[in-house]
Amino acid sequence: MTTVIVGSRASRLARAQVREWLGPMRKQFPHVTFKQRVILEGGDKDRRTPSLAAVAAKTESGNAFSGKQQRALLAGDVDVVVHSFKDLPTEPTPGLMLLPVPGPRKDVRDVLCGHTLATLPAGARVGTGAQRRIAQLLALRPDIVTVPIRGNVPPRLGRLKGPGAVDAVLLAAAGLGRLGIGAEVSEHLDVATFPPSPGQGALAIQVRTEDERLREMLADIGDTVVDATVRAERSMLEALHGGCSVPVGAYATVDANVLRLTGTVTSLDGKEQVRATASSPLGDPEGLGQAVAKELLERGADGILAAIRG
Repeated sequence: MTTVIVGSRASRLARAQVREWLGPMRKQFPHVTFKQRVILEGGDKDRRTPSLAAVAAKTESGNAFSGKQQRALLAGDVDVVVHSFKDLPTEPTPGLMLLPVPGPRKDVRDVLCGHTLATLPAGARVGTGAQRRIAQLLALRPDIVTVPIRGNVPPRLGRLKGPGAVDAVLLAAAGLGRLGIGAEVSEHLDVATFPPSPGQGALAIQVRTEDERLREMLADIGDTVVDATVRAERSMLEALHGGCSVPVGAYATVDANVLRLTGTVTSLDGKEQVRATASSPLGDPEGLGQAVAKELLERGADGILAAIRG
C-alpha cells in the first residue's frame, strides 16, 4: 500500500484545511494511506512581532508561513504540502510545483466580527495586522484606529474581550467557516468595496517537480474554474511585484467561460486607491492578470507601491 505524507502548518486552521483536502482524496484513492505531518513555521513561532514583513525578514527563507514546509518537501520529509494559497509567495520555488487548484473555493470575503462598518463608533479600534485590510478599512472609514494583532483565528477573536479589548476584528470568512465558527461574523464585506487578497479562500497543493508518481496520481484533482480564478489573481499580484504584505486586492469570477478580474491597490493611509477590471477567455488567466496589473500601474499603482516599499 502506498503512503503519502501530507505537510501543513501546525494551526487548527491548517489542520482543518488538510482534512478538507484529504476527504475526497481518501475516497478517490482508497489504496493510499495519507498521513499528516505538521511543521512549525516562523510566523507561528513569533507571535509578538506585529509586522509580517518583519517576521519574514527573520526567517531563513524570507517567508513567514511557507518556507519550512517547502524545505521539508524538497528534502523528502513530506510528499505534498497543503497551503493556504495567500500564504505562498508568487515566485516559484525551484524543484517544486503547484497542482491545479482544488475546488470548491471557500468564501473569499473578509468579515468584521464584533461590529459592522455602520455600527462601529467614531474612533473605534479594529484589530488586524494585514496591510491590505488596514488600507482598505481606512479608505472606507478614515476615523478608525487599527490595532495590530496576529496569531491564529481564535486568539484574534479573543481580543474582543478583556483588558485592551478592540471594538472589532477583521478576518477572512474562509478561516472562520473552516473552523466552524462562522456565527462570530457580524458583517461580510462586499468584494466590490473590499476586494480580498489574491487567492484568498483557495488551497495550494504543492509537490516536488521530480515526483512523477505523485504528480500523475493527483493530476486530475483540480477544479478548472477555481484554478483559472486563482491563477488570474496571482498573476496580477506577481506582475505588480507584490506579496502578502502589500495592499493589493483581487477577485476573479467566471461566467459562460469568460473570466473577469478586478484588482485594486490602496495606499497605506487609505487616501489613494486605483482600480482596474478586464475580461478574457477562461484559457488565459495569466494574460488577464498581467493586463489588469498593467492598467493598475498606468493608473498610478506604481507610485503607491513605490511609496510603500520605500
